[in-house]
Amino acid sequence: MAKQHRKKSKNIIKHIHVLQPNSAGIDVGANEIYVAVPDDRSSKPVRRFDTFTDDLHGAAKWLKECGIESIAMESTGVYWIPIFQILDTYGFDVILVNARHVKNVPGRKTDVQDCQWLQYLHSVGLLCGSFRPDQDICSVRSLLRHRDNMVKAASSHIQHIQKALTQMNLQIHNVISNITGVTGLAIIDAILAGERNPDILADLRNPRIKADRQTIIKSLTGDYRSEHIFTLKQTLQSYRNYHLMIQDCDAEIEKHLKEFDSRIDLDDCPKPPEKNLKRKPKGNAPNFDLKTHMHRLLGTDLTRIDGISDLTAHVFFTEVGPDLSKFNSANHFCSWLGLCPNNKISGGKILSSHTRPGSNRVAQALRISANSLWNCKSYLGDYFRRMRARHGAPKAITATAHKLARIIYYLVKNQRAFDETIFSEQEKNHQIQLKKRVISQAKSLGLQLVPA
Repeated sequence: MAKQHRKKSKNIIKHIHVLQPNSAGIDVGANEIYVAVPDDRSSKPVRRFDTFTDDLHGAAKWLKECGIESIAMESTGVYWIPIFQILDTYGFDVILVNARHVKNVPGRKTDVQDCQWLQYLHSVGLLCGSFRPDQDICSVRSLLRHRDNMVKAASSHIQHIQKALTQMNLQIHNVISNITGVTGLAIIDAILAGERNPDILADLRNPRIKADRQTIIKSLTGDYRSEHIFTLKQTLQSYRNYHLMIQDCDAEIEKHLKEFDSRIDLDDCPKPPEKNLKRKPKGNAPNFDLKTHMHRLLGTDLTRIDGISDLTAHVFFTEVGPDLSKFNSANHFCSWLGLCPNNKISGGKILSSHTRPGSNRVAQALRISANSLWNCKSYLGDYFRRMRARHGAPKAITATAHKLARIIYYLVKNQRAFDETIFSEQEKNHQIQLKKRVISQAKSLGLQLVPA
């Protein structure tokens, strides 16, 4: 009787805790997947399928036969993408789960137990899906990530060009600021064409180059070896080939952006005065009007925010999209970015409050934007310098990126234009607090401040 009573109680508890009875779990691998359904849905609740397209369709049909409605699986590399897309076409509610949230007991790590553990956690409501934008946004996101990879590959070839020049003791890349600029490419092309006279090569100098002609002549006197010339030639070809592919990728990105519906009519929006930004245009910027597209698609011009460039707004659009309804508040959005403290408290003491480690592309872009505010003469620039003096550079970058994220969330969600005057009240309060602190410090030292 005791055994029966314990078994009955266990079944009752399990039944009470099940919140999603029609759930399944999938352990994703490169060559095979393991799918687990509730024990009462099939005589064999765990099945193995190959990752071929026909087998994935077979898995989806079997899940339909078992009455499954929602499926949980880990976002393992890129192996989950074809599985997700096929299951989505069958009408399943598929959620991607962070691997940190589904750790099992140590010593019980098998593919079968992993999928069963996913199915159990999902059935009792202990899993939440990771954020994933709409499919049309994901299409542009894939193109932008591919473009970033090509930009990084092209930059590596610049290093190879500099290495070949150094091996020949040609110091031209240390004399001019950009070896892939007008002057640098003209000199390299002439070297590859057979020219070795430093005087003739120095005549290719652009008038805007700050280095004098005599210095350039000295930097072009070296040991021209055939093997290094050959390496330089192939490296330059690869560099230019990548830039041609980047231009093709820009055309494809612009084609996809034109297919999106506008959130606002740009003709009805008053054009704000252009900022006088004294900074060089980036050589890797797209060769189309990205700023106008982002303004049209996001409903606000994010480039009006200090530190936010066209590419940063583009990263935000491709990684998040214009719809922020899945984030209940700015706090949820900043938590998803990993820009807020990740408190670890035990025994009433804060053991750690560092931000959560991660590789969120939007957070990385915002950190770069925050670091660019060092010389900015605005409220955000003052805020960054104040945080840097108080907490150091790393924490100041994170804090400023957090503030930028909150501003972007408010502007995009409410489709408001950026108004820098709203910070005047905060700056006024800061000056009042600073004045009180200085007066208090003076009194503690027995001094009296006299207004100028």
